[in-house]
Amino acid sequence: MEPNRQENNINYSALGLAGLGGWLILVQIGLYITIISLLVQLVQYSLPSLDPGVWLQLTSKDSEIFHPLWSTIIIFEVVWNVSLLIFCCFSLINLYLKKSIFPKLMIILYGSSLLVGIVDAALLAQIPLVQELEDGSTITDIIRSAITCAIWIPYFIKSQRVANTFVK
Repeated sequence: MEPNRQENNINYSALGLAGLGGWLILVQIGLYITIISLLVQLVQYSLPSLDPGVWLQLTSKDSEIFHPLWSTIIIFEVVWNVSLLIFCCFSLINLYLKKSIFPKLMIILYGSSLLVGIVDAALLAQIPLVQELEDGSTITDIIRSAITCAIWIPYFIKSQRVANTFVK
């Protein structure tokens, strides 16, 4: 899309509908919050689950809390969280460089987060211990992610500010 895109003879970029303002401020804040929460999650949950003692307790057939899916889920979540962290940093760089790929990156980010959340919930639902401890937060997280997709994916597809800003 061209920076001075015109539709209905209105020059939106001349009206100020370009740049990292408006609703894109929320996107920036969201990316920073996601990066921070991923770092916290990796340090508090993911890395400790890879500790040999914890790993053996979850994955050893002799353990009371053993389930064959624990190893798959732990590896899946660690790989996803590290990948998502890298992807969010890459997206943030492309945001500030105003690269035309940024809207596509955000659509991928929101869509894949919803998909992985559903897969993760389905895997965790197979473990009786997790079912016992489930407090409804998993469904709430999936619904929140679906609402996020419903709001932000159309925004990145239809927004004049997005079209006028990410043109490089």
